[in-house]
Amino acid sequence: MNLYIDSHTFHYEMENLVRAFFPYDKITVLKEYESINSPYVLTSYKDNIEVKLCIDAFEKSLCAPKTGEEAFDELKMAQLLYSLLCEYFETTLPWGVLTGVRPIKLLRRLIDKNGIDNAVDYFKNELKVSNQKLELALLTQKAEREILALSKEKSFSLYISIPFCPSRCNYCSFVSQSVEKAKHLIDDYVVLLCRELEETAKIAHDLELKLETVYMGGGTPTTLTAEQMDMVLSTVTRCFDMSTCREFTVEAGRPDTITKDKLLAIKKNGVDRISINPQTLNDEVLEIIGRRHSAQDAIDAFYLARECGFDNINMDLIAGLKGDCYDSFVDTLDKVVELSPESVTIHTLALKRSSTLNTENIAVNIGIKNESTDMLSYSQKVLLDKAYIPYYLYRQSRMAGNLENVGWSKKGFESLYNVYIMDETHTILACGAGGVSKLKAFSCDKLTRIFNFKYPYEYNTRFDELIKRKEAIYDFYAEYF
Repeated sequence: MNLYIDSHTFHYEMENLVRAFFPYDKITVLKEYESINSPYVLTSYKDNIEVKLCIDAFEKSLCAPKTGEEAFDELKMAQLLYSLLCEYFETTLPWGVLTGVRPIKLLRRLIDKNGIDNAVDYFKNELKVSNQKLELALLTQKAEREILALSKEKSFSLYISIPFCPSRCNYCSFVSQSVEKAKHLIDDYVVLLCRELEETAKIAHDLELKLETVYMGGGTPTTLTAEQMDMVLSTVTRCFDMSTCREFTVEAGRPDTITKDKLLAIKKNGVDRISINPQTLNDEVLEIIGRRHSAQDAIDAFYLARECGFDNINMDLIAGLKGDCYDSFVDTLDKVVELSPESVTIHTLALKRSSTLNTENIAVNIGIKNESTDMLSYSQKVLLDKAYIPYYLYRQSRMAGNLENVGWSKKGFESLYNVYIMDETHTILACGAGGVSKLKAFSCDKLTRIFNFKYPYEYNTRFDELIKRKEAIYDFYAEYF
């Protein structure tokens, strides 16, 4: 699909909106051109606002007068383009013209600025958001507010990266390596990670930062042995001031890596929340996506965690997996709800650039007409009926049905870290390969990022250089606080 940009700077929003309707197509953005080639979208901002869509026999244009106020005119151009694309596909998108990652953050700001009635009107009539997604957004922003209020001026969260997995799922694009390929790196990695944690704790202490949450993710943290888990987690509790920490999460993740000795090592170090992520309870789908465990393994891991004393367990599911269907997803969700975990996160499949699904051109339906929409509608109905509340939400590019990911929890079991990281509320200090520290000034939206090396072999061999980078944290706090 060719996207022609004539006399305006709105190309980013127009490209994202076109991609929402054409998730498989390469969108070629052309600002300088001598001819126009079909299929195409032409967006012009000369005498007036004009959008033209030409695909096969469909050729139509819409116009609107310019106001000169660019923010308003950009929205009007998006509305015209959306109208044409909806007409061509004979459907609408659940989030309308919204293409951003954080729709809840936008809604909250609009409510604070203009009141809830005006914010609702804007989402519904200007952004074209459906009633179902508007209801979801309103519930989510309400839950988020209570969590965001806990964060203070020098609050921060700690992220710990364990970039290893038993195998790589075909939908995944995270920088993680299979244990078979990276086993020789793990011992040194764990030792260096503990050193980085010690250095980071010193920085936090020097700057008098207050730790709100800790999140160990990956990858799959439980690819480590029980002894390695204990080594890393005990470093956290020994070096950081845990007196202000409200939540300590370990993403246990893959059921085939969860053992009793690992769970006891996690529990021993004060972790109060874990995640067990089957993604689906359909054995055929698990095999298709590259998992090496069964549905029963996931259920057994859940009961084992309960036996070990965990009373705050999250379970992740994915809507739209290859080989899955509506009835299969419904069966999975019903079984998970029967287990009664404290939270359930419903992801929608996204076709990520470096995933096996994308690089090997594996056929999967992420278009705007697929069963994921019905899957998420069922999730919303069932989870609300079972007294789960939506507490955080975000969206991604090339997501099945142009939908969303939602964290649902029982009251009082919301993951604070998920809200803080998604809302960019306060500083996140990240340790480990692939980690990105995000330094947030309390008084404004500006973020400063410090990147760790992506891959474990780089992390291990260039560790001293990585530690040197973290001195920038001192400079940031000297400037903004």
